[in-house]
This record gives sequence, C-alpha cells and structure tokens, in this order.
Amino acid sequence: MSDLRGVNHIGVTVRSLERTVAWYREVFDIEPRFQLHGASGAETEAVVQVEGAIVDCAFFVIGNTCVEFLEYRAPHGLDYELRNCDVGAIHICYEVDDIQAVYARLKEKGVEFSTAPGYIEDGPLGGISFVYFRDLQGIQFELFQVPADSPTRPG
Repeated sequence: MSDLRGVNHIGVTVRSLERTVAWYREVFDIEPRFQLHGASGAETEAVVQVEGAIVDCAFFVIGNTCVEFLEYRAPHGLDYELRNCDVGAIHICYEVDDIQAVYARLKEKGVEFSTAPGYIEDGPLGGISFVYFRDLQGIQFELFQVPADSPTRPG
C-alpha cells in the first residue's frame, strides 16, 4: 500500500508574483487563498536549496489541489525556456466542464493557445478534449474536458 494520499499542491516558479496573481484574477476570476512574503534565512535556503533565497508565494485552490506560485526575489533566476520535450519541463492541466466555452472566453481575454481544442475518439483517452496554452510568463498549461468514466479521472 502506498503512503501517497494525493497531490496537495504543485509549485511553479514565476518571474512576478504580482503579475501572476493579477493574471489569474483577470483570466480565471480566482483569488489566492493566501500569500506569504519574504521567506528567507538559513532554513529557507536549505529547504529550497538556493543560497540567498528570498521567496514570496501565493496558493490558489483549484478543485482538490493547490497551485503554489513562487517568486524568488533573490537570487534572480533564468526565464522559462524549456520546450515540452525538455527534461524537467512541466505543464499543469486544469479540468473544465465545457472546454469550448472556456477556450472562447480565455481567447477573448487574450490568452494564446497553441491550437483549437482537440478531441480523442478512441482508446484509454477516448472522449477527452484538450488544448494547451501558455501563461504570461511562457509556462505551459492545459485545459482538459474529461468524461465521467475516464481512467484519467482521479478518485
């Protein structure tokens, strides 16, 4: 039996926490559950494995998971430049009830998608619609519409 109970949160480092919070407020109409500012010192440096780290973060509750956005005020990190095929590249997939409606609404708000939503006819992913987009800092995300009986549905 696994000791894993589920996914509590996913952490994503961003260039500007203020811009990220504003973007999520504007695009998805959600607010962070809470924010922390200025975590620093020897313990923070040890935990995040970054010398001289000064970190701000915001936790957004999305369904049954939190997404934690972190801004390292120090040291100044590199911008996100990974391609989807690069080791360590991630994407977060948000489940939606009506992908066409969400896609249209987000496009109206200026979100740039790689394509229109796709649909999978057959196989273990049969009945799923999906589409990829990048946030204002170039980080990859996905929208996913899933049938109730899909093997990709947690639980």
